[in-house]
Amino acid sequence: MIGLSTSFKSHPLLLFNITSSPSKSNVTVINNDFLAPKSNNPGLLISFPRLGIGRRKSSSCREFLPLLTPGSRGRIMTDSINQTSASSTCLCTNTNSSSEIGTLPPDVTEIVVVRHGETTWNASGRIQGHLDVELNEVGLQQAIAVAERLSKESEIAAVYSSDLKRAFDTAKIIAEKCKLAEVILDPMFRERHLGDLQGVVWREAAKINPKAYQALVSSKTDQEIPGGGESLDQLFKRCTSCLERLSNEHKGKRVVVVTHGGVIRALHKRAGPSRVPQPGKIMNASINIFHLSCDYEWIIKSWGDVSHLRGTGFLTSAFGGDKNSG
Repeated sequence: MIGLSTSFKSHPLLLFNITSSPSKSNVTVINNDFLAPKSNNPGLLISFPRLGIGRRKSSSCREFLPLLTPGSRGRIMTDSINQTSASSTCLCTNTNSSSEIGTLPPDVTEIVVVRHGETTWNASGRIQGHLDVELNEVGLQQAIAVAERLSKESEIAAVYSSDLKRAFDTAKIIAEKCKLAEVILDPMFRERHLGDLQGVVWREAAKINPKAYQALVSSKTDQEIPGGGESLDQLFKRCTSCLERLSNEHKGKRVVVVTHGGVIRALHKRAGPSRVPQPGKIMNASINIFHLSCDYEWIIKSWGDVSHLRGTGFLTSAFGGDKNSG
């Protein structure tokens, strides 16, 4: 057992695999629904290079920990690790967690945001945007896997979806498994409109339409894409206002929203502290959980969870889960 002079408060579960070496420990996050770390060891550093995380663990570090998804890898480095074994597993729970018994405070809405399953265009690297592309066979199996998982968790009051087929078909499978009669379609949850780049293979975009490509990769959030494409600001306003409306309609309940990679990244921007780096790619059929309260406070409870896909053979690439497509 590795002795860390550290204590954790987690909600409801944080599971690390830790493998020690003479001066550092490798970390794999198995599951994370982390709220607030508390360390008695000021020398402890958690480093997750792929997420751009690497700092001394302090009160400010709590804003990063919700972003550590299952499978994230990093290192714990400290001078005070008492290494008495080559490896160990640390499990931390909070027995007072209301989520463990399936209840929410009456002024909080839990919104489970799911990215649609894979499409043929995702698999081939073709930009979708508002174009209506159906799920492929992998995407159908991903939708079944996420639906099976959600059906075994806390009761879902409603399932909302973008009106694009790839999201709607994913949502229909979830609703059926969760014994809900309908999916409520809302075009406000559509992917970002990507203008003249829609239908273009990503690796050819810069050559085919350099003006639209430069607009897409621009750091200016008010930059619209030629051909009717949206700016990041327009996307942000559209989808965050819609999520807040759903929150007001479902206080104290849990709802599912099936949407797209660009939308999920915008929701992350609204909920994440300003210093948190943008997330990596949003995987197909990943689960991202937000808590929204009456005072418009947004909290990321879980991010990029694809544990339901591991071992199924249907965890594939995440093309479209970054800003280049949807």
